[in-house]
Amino acid sequence: MAEFIVNPERIDPYKNFRFRVKWDARYVAGISRIAGLRSGTEVIASPAKFSPIVLERGMTHDSSFQMWVNQATTGFAQGGESSLNVLRQDVRIESFNEAGELVEAWDVFRCWPSEYQPLADLDGNANAVIIGHLKLENEGWARDAPA
Repeated sequence: MAEFIVNPERIDPYKNFRFRVKWDARYVAGISRIAGLRSGTEVIASPAKFSPIVLERGMTHDSSFQMWVNQATTGFAQGGESSLNVLRQDVRIESFNEAGELVEAWDVFRCWPSEYQPLADLDGNANAVIIGHLKLENEGWARDAPA
């Protein structure tokens, strides 16, 4: 992929439809929506908290969401938190410009699935794509701008 060169004269924002999600050293197919990449603190002095991140994608043959959720729920049932520590994975969210060049990335640390909905509501009278939903808890994130 060509290296992205920042244009300091650019004033228009990047489009929000060019992005990828990567975990376990591979890209996850079909992600159509990402929500929740935010952080905050309590009003009183305390450690920072990070909101869950929600990934949505159209249904495909890729079963990586389901496999991760199955491992997490099985691990929780068999050994609680210590087993889940093994299943926590770093996730990378990448954003691209219209030319397909990487412009920004966020590394999300020690994620684990807390909610999974493989199908949205189905409607025989609609003509929509089947959308799955994965909610990821995390221990923080950091922006990683291209060099």
